[in-house]
Amino acid sequence: MLSRGELFDLFDGLAGLPYGGEAVDQRTHALQAAAHAVAAGADDELVLAAAFHDVGRARPVATAHRGMPHEEAGAAFARDHLTERTAWAIQQHVAAKRYLVAVNPAYHDTLSPVSVRSLRVQGGPMTPEEVTVFEAHPWSQDAVSLRLWDDAAKDPRGPVLPMDDLVATYERVVRA
Repeated sequence: MLSRGELFDLFDGLAGLPYGGEAVDQRTHALQAAAHAVAAGADDELVLAAAFHDVGRARPVATAHRGMPHEEAGAAFARDHLTERTAWAIQQHVAAKRYLVAVNPAYHDTLSPVSVRSLRVQGGPMTPEEVTVFEAHPWSQDAVSLRLWDDAAKDPRGPVLPMDDLVATYERVVRA
């Protein structure tokens, strides 16, 4: 279990870290995604998935998992410190963007220019076969929800989940 101080250090380490040309830094993006999850009535595991979905970009996590894409590094971190469901949602949040573009062409128009560019690198829309496999997973809608909160968490004036709330959520999940 991570201590309160370790959680604060991890998220404080994201402060000022650019978020690929978006208007928010990595810390604001993470806590804003978590705030969107809370506002949507998500359970604690999904709130943590929202908060930690890009943790693979945090220096200590990226260093521990060199060469891994951020979603894979984040999932590895989550498997060590959170739950399997949280890890799976983190691992699949990029695939969920590819899924949404494949099943809802209008979704593409909601993406930021940065997200459109990264979509090309990430493989573009899923193939029909990939869509079938993705939809068959029992947690696929968790990843879709996470993706939508991720997309919404780019507003420099948007709400953020207070760190004390994040710590309390983390403690509830790891003590369960």
